[in-house]
Amino acid sequence: MSIQSTLLPLILASGSPRRKELLYALGFPFVVQSSDVDESCDADLAPEAIVEELSLRKANAVAAEKTSGLVLGSDTIVVLDNQVLGKPQDEAEAFRMLKSLTGREHVVFSGVALVDAASGRHEVAHSSTKVRMRPMSDEEILAYIATKEPMDKAGAYAIQGIGATIVEGIVGDYFTVVGLPLALTADLLKRFDLHVL
Repeated sequence: MSIQSTLLPLILASGSPRRKELLYALGFPFVVQSSDVDESCDADLAPEAIVEELSLRKANAVAAEKTSGLVLGSDTIVVLDNQVLGKPQDEAEAFRMLKSLTGREHVVFSGVALVDAASGRHEVAHSSTKVRMRPMSDEEILAYIATKEPMDKAGAYAIQGIGATIVEGIVGDYFTVVGLPLALTADLLKRFDLHVL
C-alpha cells in the first residue's frame, strides 16, 4: 500500500523547516504539528539513546492529542569528544562550538520515531554520520555567526546552508546531518505498511 493511498494521516511533530522540506520532497501528504517538550536528558545517556528518546518524546506528545494518525518525531545532536553540542544559546556559545569543531571530525546523530496515535504502537531508530570541518580563522567563524544561520542549529552550523562551505567531507548519510535520515524514515514507515516506493 502506498502512503498516498492510505487513510492514515501522517503528522510531522516538528516545526523544523528542514524536516518539512525533506518530507515534502518525498511526496508525502502530511500535516505539521510542532511538539513543545522538555528536551533535557540524563547526562549518562549515550548519544544514540538521547536522539531516540527525544524523537519518541516529541512524537508521543503530539500523538497524545490525536485519536488517529501516524506521528513522526525526530531529533538531531552533534557530538565532539563524547560531548553533546546542542543549539547555541547565544553568539558567544556559537563561537565556542565552532571553534571546537574547526579542523576536526565530529559525529551527528539523528533519531526518528513513529507513533500510531490510535494504538500507541511505536518504532524508533537512529542514524549517525561523521562530519569533518575545515580549519577556520576566528574572523571566518565570526562572519558565519553574523549570518545568523548557526543560532538554531545543533552544533551551530547547517550543512544545507552557508555551513556547506565549512564542511570538508562526510562519511555516512547526508540527510542525517540535515536532520531527517530519509532511508531510515522510509524503513520505519514500511513497518506500518506505508511504502515510499
